[in-house]
Amino acid sequence: MKIEKDRVVRFHYSVAETGQPEQETSRNGEPLAILIGHGNIIPGLEKAMEGHEAGDHFGVDVVAADAYGERREGLGQRIPKKHFGNQPLQPGMQVVLNTNMGPRAVTIEKVGMTVVDVDLNHPMAGKDLHFDIDIVDVREATPEELEHHHVHGDGGHHH
Repeated sequence: MKIEKDRVVRFHYSVAETGQPEQETSRNGEPLAILIGHGNIIPGLEKAMEGHEAGDHFGVDVVAADAYGERREGLGQRIPKKHFGNQPLQPGMQVVLNTNMGPRAVTIEKVGMTVVDVDLNHPMAGKDLHFDIDIVDVREATPEELEHHHVHGDGGHHH
């Protein structure tokens, strides 16, 4: 079965900034499961997966604009330190903050006594990325998955 809109794909990946060593991989755990055509992964990777099927292995380069976007200046924000809990904070560290629009990865720029300055750009914004992909399986999405716009069950969301 080929990958196309409204199909569920389970896959392993590794990603690196183009020309750099691997930064992240799923190969030490369960494959990632996504519903194609519903904005669940970066657009350039989703487009590159279309037409592939279970057992395919391929590499793809995704430019920053089709990955996490270009880096935008002026996306700094000062946040009360209490929102970070008791975790030790250092400049350059990446943390996930819970916002009213869901979790958001931020980079710590400066730590003060009561506030923390963060960069709201995604840590991979402005970077061209290389992915190595192994398609594990492809299946039709259930009506509930289509209604909720994400995968349920193995590798997906649990309600």
